[in-house]
Amino acid sequence: MPVVAPTGSHAVFVDVKRFLPHVDQDEYPAQRLACEIYLETGVRVMERGNVSKGRDKNGKNYRPALELVRLTIPRRVYSNEHMRAVADGIARLYARRNEIKGLKFVYEPPALRFFQGRFEPLP
Repeated sequence: MPVVAPTGSHAVFVDVKRFLPHVDQDEYPAQRLACEIYLETGVRVMERGNVSKGRDKNGKNYRPALELVRLTIPRRVYSNEHMRAVADGIARLYARRNEIKGLKFVYEPPALRFFQGRFEPLP
């Protein structure tokens, strides 16, 4: 599993550029993986990549060096079984990663696009 190492004490970051190398940053791979993780496991995660970074003054995506999904792990909240279920779900996604395509905006607000934006999968 391509994660940023070392892992932190409160979060695990999935390296989406290695997880979905075939999805261009302008197709929002971290956002897509965050959606897939939610659909597969029921766990909400946070995109930290192109969607969060936003656009420059000319309207082009910034294309940050890192494209990540953050899994926050609060202490003493989840059992080992919970963590295993999430890990197994992400492993299932990794096994079919080549089938996962990017996203496109169907609504992009002028500000806070990572909170209010709406996407649909690319064909």
